[in-house]
Amino acid sequence: MKAVITVTGKDGVGIIAKVSVMCSEYNANIIDITQSVLSDYFAMIMLVEIDGLSVPFADFADKLDALGREVGLVISTVHEDIFNTMHHI
Repeated sequence: MKAVITVTGKDGVGIIAKVSVMCSEYNANIIDITQSVLSDYFAMIMLVEIDGLSVPFADFADKLDALGREVGLVISTVHEDIFNTMHHI
């Protein structure tokens, strides 16, 4: 199973590292990542494999959300089933 993590906010040093470290801590494998900086704004989308998570998915999503609030970013984590349903035409 996979999840989509989106990160947005003011650009700064170490954003990718902070999110990547948290993924590693909870055993989420990063499959793909794209990021862009538009003026001073940072945007990133990560696709992570969550089969081996060491905590329940909801706890993982909450931890990422808390990290975002701590560093002034918006971090959203959505299970692939929900993401696909939201974007199905």
